[in-house]
Amino acid sequence: MKAGETEGARETMTIQSEPTDGSIDPGLSAIVSERRQLTNLAYRLLGSLAEAEDVVQETYARWYAMSPSRREAVESPGAWLTKVAGRICLDLLGSARARRERYVGEWIPEPLPDRAEWVTGQAADPADRVTLDESVSMAFLVVLESMTPAERVAFVLHDVFCHSFAEVAEIVGRTPGACRQLASSARRRVRASRPVAAPTARQAGVVRDFKQAWEAGDIDALIGILDPGATVTADGGGVVDALLVPLEGAEELARYAAALIGKAGGLTLLERTVNGQPGLIGQRDGVTEVVMAFDIVDDRIRHIWAVRNPEKLHPWREESQP
Repeated sequence: MKAGETEGARETMTIQSEPTDGSIDPGLSAIVSERRQLTNLAYRLLGSLAEAEDVVQETYARWYAMSPSRREAVESPGAWLTKVAGRICLDLLGSARARRERYVGEWIPEPLPDRAEWVTGQAADPADRVTLDESVSMAFLVVLESMTPAERVAFVLHDVFCHSFAEVAEIVGRTPGACRQLASSARRRVRASRPVAAPTARQAGVVRDFKQAWEAGDIDALIGILDPGATVTADGGGVVDALLVPLEGAEELARYAAALIGKAGGLTLLERTVNGQPGLIGQRDGVTEVVMAFDIVDDRIRHIWAVRNPEKLHPWREESQP
């Protein structure tokens, strides 16, 4: 994201609260209508839908734990809920690093399908609560992972959700000036690591070419599609087999992919939207076993993230239905 694009990015990445139908008490309606906003915020801060929904539940639990008189005294329930959710996320981010040091292999944010592809039997579809835009692309979430908890919270709240630095300061526990510096530092990380993305149609074409070359085991074609410094990162969580460290280099990656597809009998590759961007999934007997997101620069694949940990694939899998 270039310096001059900051305001435009905010405009396109701002998340709006979902409307209510007015059939419930207006006071309760105002509270319930914040749920989508809170889920969107927590997912971007944590990179996990499951954890995001836990945060939202805890936030509402704290709201209803207050006496009616205290709730009525809150001038802006939405601001109160956002502040509490932000603080919970900040605490979780602080402990996440320690948890991920114990994680088996690489940790990748939880991939989300397009709304139409969400597999769930729940009446309240979580997909309706997560807006898939630039701020949830896998490349963007991975950059967020490189930030300190305070940087991530300040940047997401200000640049993505358009909260003032005074509001951010109440959540982060620092001065507005310090929060401005945190967001500025985070913004530099984003600009340095994320070149301007190609149009979605071009990205989809590259992913399709990769799929066809991979299915054919065509190493030369794969090398031509991959950036010379291409990297693949896999997440099996210690539950299923996956690369424990990233694999780098176009030729190494191409040979690995060709060998892998040769061993993966019965695996069907399908083009799908992953976190709002063209991606692939691998299914066996109709069950999704891997979800792949791509970072494409200058019509070549620079990075592939392959999520195999079944705990992160519930929205993609039939067996997640109750």
